Amino acid sequence: MLPADSIPASLADAVQTLAQRAGFDAAGIAPVPEPGSPEDFAELQHLEDWAASGHAGEMEYLKRRDGQGRLLRSSLRVALPWARSVIVCAMNYNSATPHSSAPAPAGSGWVARYALSGQQQPDGGTEPTDYHRTLLARLQQMEAALQRQFGQFESRCYVDTGPLVERVYARYAGLGWVGKNTCLLHQKLGSWFFLAVVVTSLELSPEGPLQIAADRCGSCQRCIEACPTQAIVAPRELDASRCIAYLTIEKKGSIPEELRVPIGRHVFGCDICQEVCPWNRKAPIGRTPEMQPRQELVNPALEWLASLQNADFKRLFKNSPVERTRLKGLRRNVAIAMGNSKAVRFLPQLEVWSQAEDAALAEAARWALQQIHAYQAAQDDAY
Repeated sequence: MLPADSIPASLADAVQTLAQRAGFDAAGIAPVPEPGSPEDFAELQHLEDWAASGHAGEMEYLKRRDGQGRLLRSSLRVALPWARSVIVCAMNYNSATPHSSAPAPAGSGWVARYALSGQQQPDGGTEPTDYHRTLLARLQQMEAALQRQFGQFESRCYVDTGPLVERVYARYAGLGWVGKNTCLLHQKLGSWFFLAVVVTSLELSPEGPLQIAADRCGSCQRCIEACPTQAIVAPRELDASRCIAYLTIEKKGSIPEELRVPIGRHVFGCDICQEVCPWNRKAPIGRTPEMQPRQELVNPALEWLASLQNADFKRLFKNSPVERTRLKGLRRNVAIAMGNSKAVRFLPQLEVWSQAEDAALAEAARWALQQIHAYQAAQDDAY
């Protein structure tokens, strides 16, 4: 429990103090726009247009509407009429692990940086951790301390589960600006951090216009140019249905054939647009005990991933972000990565998978076999 002593009297200052004590790296508080205000309308219209364009892919939870047909995430007061302010907290998950573009062992896969998280155990090993639980526990400590300080008020804690777009309120709270890759950018933290929020009924005293951080991307287009699948269709406009993170995590069934080669060796998520961002060059390393990298997931061997059975998967990934893709999704991704490797040593495993009951896995394996055989035939012709 966070101590109640020495908490500043003002809400904004209290948020800063309590967030620091809870282990967050940055925090701020933003008002919830009045329904129909310019800020409210801008966010509503942007999300409506984005959803209508098909850029949400199969993520149906982003398209949920209320009884009047309004997108739940388009305006916070649609879902929570009592909401008046949003506390936004950021937790750094950066680690001193290599980038996906760095030299790596042949036949290795790639797991996104945020999903490497674990906590060291007394025996020297690491236990998988889920950032949702880690951040939520800290939010709830803050929430309780605020209730003691300011009296009872309506509130909800959310880590990726709330009816709002977190980076919008992070921007309103002065934590940074939205980069061209749609990630929130903080001048000191870069973009390697999670966002978590406490929605409250507490009114903020009016202090003039929102103090929104200036856009510091300038003319830089590195994230747009580096995306292998051209998922960033315009500055701050992401077609999630083409994003490698979406394809390897959220997408069910078969991955579109034209996007398989650009996926490369990614088996869970993607970091490319963040890796090339100049604001991440000097991003600090995260110190949260539950957010330390599990070395076995850094450049994991595709053979090892392919060998995992249900019991292995549960042991390795229970309470880990990787759990979301499930074993059959991971195997589909590994099959595609094997095909992109062009390595003949993967042929026996792919032959087995090509006969699998899971149609998506069998189809991915047959595609991978074709990729390897075609490459080997071209090599033979060259000699």
